[in-house]
Amino acid sequence: MSDNITLSLNQVRELSESVLTSNGFNTEHASVITDIIYTNQLGDCHSHGLYRLFMCVESIRSGRASGTAEPTISDVGPAVVRADANDAVSLLAMKAAMPLLIEKAKKNGVAALAINRCFHFSALWPEVEMLSAAGLVGMAMLPSHAWVAPAGGKRGLLGTNPFAFSWPRHGKAPFTFDFATSQFARGEIELYRRAGKPLPEGVAIDSEGNPTTDAEAAMNGAMLTFGGHKGSALSLMIELMAGPLIDDLTSKESMEAAGGKPEAPYHGEIIIAFDPNMLSGGHAVENNDRAERLFADVIDQGARLPSQRRQAAQVFNLERNELEVPRALYEDLLKLKKG
Repeated sequence: MSDNITLSLNQVRELSESVLTSNGFNTEHASVITDIIYTNQLGDCHSHGLYRLFMCVESIRSGRASGTAEPTISDVGPAVVRADANDAVSLLAMKAAMPLLIEKAKKNGVAALAINRCFHFSALWPEVEMLSAAGLVGMAMLPSHAWVAPAGGKRGLLGTNPFAFSWPRHGKAPFTFDFATSQFARGEIELYRRAGKPLPEGVAIDSEGNPTTDAEAAMNGAMLTFGGHKGSALSLMIELMAGPLIDDLTSKESMEAAGGKPEAPYHGEIIIAFDPNMLSGGHAVENNDRAERLFADVIDQGARLPSQRRQAAQVFNLERNELEVPRALYEDLLKLKKG
């Protein structure tokens, strides 16, 4: 028997929505969460695809995350939008606030969206690509749980603290990157643990602060930032930008709020949008050409732009209209649905 099972794209959506609705999410929340899970699975971003349904279900079963709350969107300034998720998963609040963020960015050149009181589990690249699809440059960042030790430290304090950026390209898929400031995303560590595979060196430490390649020991210890003190400083910046700046929780505060329960991190998110035309004084077309020359110089050297592999996977999987999913994951999700 194969270790994988083949699902049609419609079956991937149906599986996600049925797991969510059978566990207390209403159709509105289930639909927007499934959109993000499906988009990640389509791009072979497995750590943020169907696997994330476990965290969604754990969050609602803990009794703290709401599967029905309507977000509250507030226009609080010429270039600022606030979205209160009201203790739900962040994605419905993000989707509801995005049109106003885009409108303000095109009017003022720059605009920011603060999403508060949300549970967050998803990758950030689909969010910033909503901005690049509107012709804007986008950035997004947020904390998580205190799973990551600062450079030179021995215990978790920082989150995986992802940062995403997307640049619109005329007639082409956008230039996008989305990475955790930890060496690995938390979901990748869990996938290694589930597969019984050793981690690469330099990714994590155990509960005593010693280097480890054991995924289980890493889950009980702490992860490490990329780039040593540089990644650590960037992670601290994200703690501040998506925590105190927008009146929300840091990763340590988020973990304390969870009380040891295996739920999605609870905190805030900041998304910033920039209008290339206004900021360039009306020279967006010329500057797009300059950006394309920069991208061409990267490719001419034999290097690859971020997201090229994901974008190619999206095209391939759309054309064949099916995906390979680990059989064990599929069977576990069916059990989750029945639960």
